[in-house]
Amino acid sequence: MSRPRRKTDPAQEWPEGFAGGPADRRALVVLLHLSSVTPRRLLDLAQTHRTASSCLRAVRAGRGGSPADRSLAASLDGGAVEQELAAAGARLVAVGDPEYPRELLDLSDPPAGLFVRGMELRGSTPRVAIVGARNSSPAGREVAHILARSLAEAGACVVSGGARGIDAAAHQGSLRGGGRTVSVLGSGIDVLYPRQNDKLFQEIEAAGAIVSEYPPGTPAEPFRFPARNRIVAGLSRAVVIVEGAEGSGSMITADHALDIGREVFAVPGAVTSPLAWVPLTLIRDGATLIRGPDDLLDELGLRPLVARSPGGVEGEGYGGDRSGPERAVWTALTGSMPPDAVAGALGLPLPEVVSALVALELRGLVRQVGGRYERRAEPGRA
Repeated sequence: MSRPRRKTDPAQEWPEGFAGGPADRRALVVLLHLSSVTPRRLLDLAQTHRTASSCLRAVRAGRGGSPADRSLAASLDGGAVEQELAAAGARLVAVGDPEYPRELLDLSDPPAGLFVRGMELRGSTPRVAIVGARNSSPAGREVAHILARSLAEAGACVVSGGARGIDAAAHQGSLRGGGRTVSVLGSGIDVLYPRQNDKLFQEIEAAGAIVSEYPPGTPAEPFRFPARNRIVAGLSRAVVIVEGAEGSGSMITADHALDIGREVFAVPGAVTSPLAWVPLTLIRDGATLIRGPDDLLDELGLRPLVARSPGGVEGEGYGGDRSGPERAVWTALTGSMPPDAVAGALGLPLPEVVSALVALELRGLVRQVGGRYERRAEPGRA
């Protein structure tokens, strides 16, 4: 699913050398602290003033920004802020820098700079976003983990928002697959939110990058997350939606992706589940339905770089529990069986068996043929 790509007006591109020199970089750091000087407003200022230093002088002279921000601009020392960044293990990646992801220029309001912790953002590795509900289901987190791990094993970088639920599962899946992952924050680069993911953020920084357009100290507030979502979409070649209720931010991410010509994929859910609203709506409107990792890799033209293993069933990988329903279902599946027969053999509720079968199918361990399930002779192959 994609819309015609919206072209950025050539008159509205960032001027060459906008933040090329040390003085301009210090000026840009100050400008990024001014909430009233939005990315769109700064881009407009840049058309007239050409460099970050000139833009900052204009703001201080009252030709842009709110009175409060003009006062802040007069008091901030860009050099001191740069030292704070370094102390936090972060750096500024400005538009025009070799590391700045050029894909972000497809946005109508690309950030003039990003605060980054971790590895460099540039590289030939394809980036794919996986996003979804914070209040996700166990099955949804399982799907996100499996898809992300498969992408990592195919050499792709997984982008997400670092939130609990689907985002966290996607980051974890990429890390377990030995891949790189990028977390885009809706807060300052030194304000890791949610705090329950602190250990995960440490792993992301070590094996990928943490990114924010917001300056250090910026709190995580709800109104910042829709803007964060446009960067998730802009960084990515494609966006995968796993779960999302009506009004979810995952729909905002999908809309941003469609506006700039990115492919949108969606994992279907039960029509009775509120969490299936966004994926099912997107599929109705033309998004590509994803049944599992093979579908996703095929659509993206990717192939696993490492052999897939049965993993989670034997306890390795996400959700692997020898005593769990997936292990029991795997053991009970002899020949080709419908879900109700498996449920009857195990004495388990049918919905629990169906959920386990879907998880096993996503892992490439079973396949569905005519409403019946059977083990695959070789994991990951038909």
